[in-house]
Amino acid sequence: MTMNEVYAGIEPARAEIDMLEGPTMLEFGSPSCGYCRAAQPLLASAFSDHPNVRRIKIADGSGRPLGRSFKVKLWPTLVFLSNGREIARLVRTGDAGAIRRALAQIESSPLA
Repeated sequence: MTMNEVYAGIEPARAEIDMLEGPTMLEFGSPSCGYCRAAQPLLASAFSDHPNVRRIKIADGSGRPLGRSFKVKLWPTLVFLSNGREIARLVRTGDAGAIRRALAQIESSPLA
């Protein structure tokens, strides 16, 4: 599975996310966010060890329903899901190791 580098302009519905099978990471952010841009090399490094995890980048903003349903307040917010259920969350992380650990957690989750 290739790593998604582009923020989705149209976000999926929460019901679609809840029905996803397997390990998935949602990345809420904005292309204009400095924290989001700084996180990209960390994410690329962490994902190199976890090619089977789906990555969905979502352009978030005021009034965007998917981000509000996950109670996103700061960018980037990384939500780690196994079969549509949240297993872990990282907010404005600067630690590739923490991202790797969360990715490993959703890959090995009994829900996966």
